[in-house]
Amino acid sequence: MRTNRDKRLSNAVRLALGAGLAASLAMGPTAFAAEEEDSAELERVQVTGSRLSRLDLEGALPVTVIDREDIDLSGHISVADLLRGTTFNSAGSFRPQSGSSAQSFAGLSLRGLGSSRTLILIDGRRAPVAPNVGSAQDLNAIPLAAVERIEILSDGASAIYGSDAIGGVVNIITRKDFTGAEMTVGASDPAREGGETREFSAMLGVAGDRGQIMMGVNRDYRGIVFGRQRPWSSDGFSIYSNNFYDYTGGTGSVGWYVNPTHGTAVPGDGCTMDAFTDLGTSGANRFCYYEYSQVAADEAELENNSLFVRGTYDINSDWTHYFNSSVSRVQSFGRYAPVPSSPWPNGLPTVYPGGPNHPSTSPANGGNNPEWADYGDVATIPLWFTHRFAALGTRDTFTDANVYDMNLGLEGYIGDFEVDFGVRSTESKYLELGKNYVVANIAQGFIDDGSYNIYDPFSVDETTANSMIATTSRESIFYTKEVYAVASRDLFQLPAGFVSLAFGGEYREEDYQDTYDSLSEGGQIVGSAGNSAGFGRNVKAFFFESLIPLLDDLEMNVAGRYDGYSDYGNDFSPKVAFQWTPMDEVTVRASYGQGFRAPTLDIISQKPSFSAAGVVHVPTATQQGLPDPTVGIQITTYSIANPNLESEQSDQYALGVAFEPTNWFSGSVDYYNIEITNRIASIGAQQIINCLEGTSQNCPPGLSLLDPSANPPSNISDGLGMAFQNGPGTPIVYGYTGFTNLGTINTSGVDIQLQAMFNLGAGQLAHNLQISQVMSYEVDSGADVAGDYGLPEMRATLQNQYSWGDFGVAWNLNYIGPQDQTAGGDPSGVDSWLTHDLQFNYYTPWNGRVSLGAMNVTDEDPPLDSSEGRGFNFNLFNGYGRVPYLRYTQTF
Repeated sequence: MRTNRDKRLSNAVRLALGAGLAASLAMGPTAFAAEEEDSAELERVQVTGSRLSRLDLEGALPVTVIDREDIDLSGHISVADLLRGTTFNSAGSFRPQSGSSAQSFAGLSLRGLGSSRTLILIDGRRAPVAPNVGSAQDLNAIPLAAVERIEILSDGASAIYGSDAIGGVVNIITRKDFTGAEMTVGASDPAREGGETREFSAMLGVAGDRGQIMMGVNRDYRGIVFGRQRPWSSDGFSIYSNNFYDYTGGTGSVGWYVNPTHGTAVPGDGCTMDAFTDLGTSGANRFCYYEYSQVAADEAELENNSLFVRGTYDINSDWTHYFNSSVSRVQSFGRYAPVPSSPWPNGLPTVYPGGPNHPSTSPANGGNNPEWADYGDVATIPLWFTHRFAALGTRDTFTDANVYDMNLGLEGYIGDFEVDFGVRSTESKYLELGKNYVVANIAQGFIDDGSYNIYDPFSVDETTANSMIATTSRESIFYTKEVYAVASRDLFQLPAGFVSLAFGGEYREEDYQDTYDSLSEGGQIVGSAGNSAGFGRNVKAFFFESLIPLLDDLEMNVAGRYDGYSDYGNDFSPKVAFQWTPMDEVTVRASYGQGFRAPTLDIISQKPSFSAAGVVHVPTATQQGLPDPTVGIQITTYSIANPNLESEQSDQYALGVAFEPTNWFSGSVDYYNIEITNRIASIGAQQIINCLEGTSQNCPPGLSLLDPSANPPSNISDGLGMAFQNGPGTPIVYGYTGFTNLGTINTSGVDIQLQAMFNLGAGQLAHNLQISQVMSYEVDSGADVAGDYGLPEMRATLQNQYSWGDFGVAWNLNYIGPQDQTAGGDPSGVDSWLTHDLQFNYYTPWNGRVSLGAMNVTDEDPPLDSSEGRGFNFNLFNGYGRVPYLRYTQTF
């Protein structure tokens, strides 16, 4: 990615070797320029994925670097947006979604293995866990202005870093050598409404004879995007609107009560106001819908404000004190459509015979339905109804996530050992408020006594409305306290060079609390889900690593790490890697390692969380009187914790070759293969039913037949299972779902990187092509899903840069391959996506830089998928369209 051939060698080493680029970048144009410099400037630095310092530009691990120049040329304003576009983010990753329980969170999923299997580091130390997620790190909490470079190790690294590094490691290196002052301001306004950005950052760095300090502030903002602002998400309709549902069978079809005059729709004004619609149907065909896309947002409004300080002080010629501190605050606002009547504690809200809201109760007898005479056939039976509490207002969610990170350390020499030790404390706090949620029991009481008129819900008086709604709250926190130490030195010399050794240890305390309000804990809040959790653990780790030069052109790296967890037990992760350089132009590398992922604190401590799970179960549907018992129904379930979870394990190997046939062209090809066993997997209600009834072979151990007379969720110690009335094959009373250790994941693929650089006219032209090809992806030894929905086989980027004098232009292409199926399983599939980003730069005589650019300059729509709620795969693509932006940077 680097293209400036005039960089000093010391910088080249830090950016190429420090990134562990092996030969893929080490043999590239930057390294070629570096070879022209005096070798006396070489300094020993660490390669990401290793704790050993070394001089060589080559390494045995495939690591890609995104340096500051690449960051500036990308046009992105956040770490999350930048990394989301990398080819290693195979299946996309979670990004801020309005109304989600992780509304402000942005993760990264290397190899499509999930954000909890991707380890994020900041300066080689673990980034804080986001407490609202409990299992991964939030990239939105890391200010982009503070980043010097990002190193992506696309190989497992549990032997070095411990848990979570199965899919790979992203090491975010912050600025530390900056001196002077710099300020950046910028803005973008997409061609399509919503999603505008604003950015501001300022930095100041001062250096003296014995020390250096750098501090900065960063603010970035992205506006909210509503569903109505995009054509593909502007017509979202929901059956949770205002329709009668006959759970006794009655005259309905598939459970709906169908009236010859009004169809299923509740008569009156309940389907004519706000965003309600019957789509123009009438008579028995009339069905009420709610057009939620007219009021709901797809993407949350997001604002990140950060302060960061970093410094070093040379105590003497052998010892240096360093500190790194940061504070970030990420605030978000999201808007969901008004509360739907699901999940409801007893399935759906109910109207009872003789009650004011029962359709057969005449106004003369206190009934609310002016069309009561049309409903004599159901006068003696209760009815469910699907409903939307639109009269109570939209669900608005406000979040406030704060991260405090402090790291103090010393590095120097004790005898011949180079040592680094320190302490670190991180505190992540998350607050969430949700407005206009419905309290189920209160709402049902008002429906029973007629205070809430389902035929004219917008006539509800303010006192009644305010008595039905609640402001939900959630307070989450994740504390980490850490002590670490590492020592390294050259041990002895072999004919091919020195054998070096690094060893050390870490001790980490983690404390996690996720607290919901009491009504949410009690399952009384409609339109929301989740429950409290909380747990703490201690982790002790000891590790070693050795570099052994076997021959002049062959070296071996051996590493191992022992991790002891206070809750579930121990893990040991070994790794061995080889690097062979048969000629100056070619380097061959290979590695094999084992890894693990510890159970996360949220899923081993969660309180039971109510859900009305959708399943297909004929005995239960028959009991409910459905005319067609083979269709889906809802059953009462509780998601529970599993404190007996074990860690999942991985075996992975990689083979690669890096080459530089000429001084203007270089590249690399790397193959990876990852197998995960004892997978930590979420087990749903349908799978548990099938296992207990003997119709599925993919079953976790320890499933239980629960006591049908129990009052759930009081017996969560029974474990995952179902309560049948009279054993398997009879109607279901309730069930417990959750996580367990089950099955495997096998995936393999190839990464290709090609670089070229030429002198062209008065300037310099550089290209960098990166391709990631997923060859296979199998879960539980099932079908290969590579290329199916959500996992394109190919992602690629092509970066082109031409610079001359005070001017420069960058043209970046981003490609995501097609998918064979849609989210709904339609074999017509999802199209590929190719976007173009352009940026023009002018470097002023007064040390300023003007950047004018546009992302997705051709205004390409995301590949559409009608089976997706937002109209497209929200994790893989974005719907911003063309995004022109202007940025100015001034250096003093």
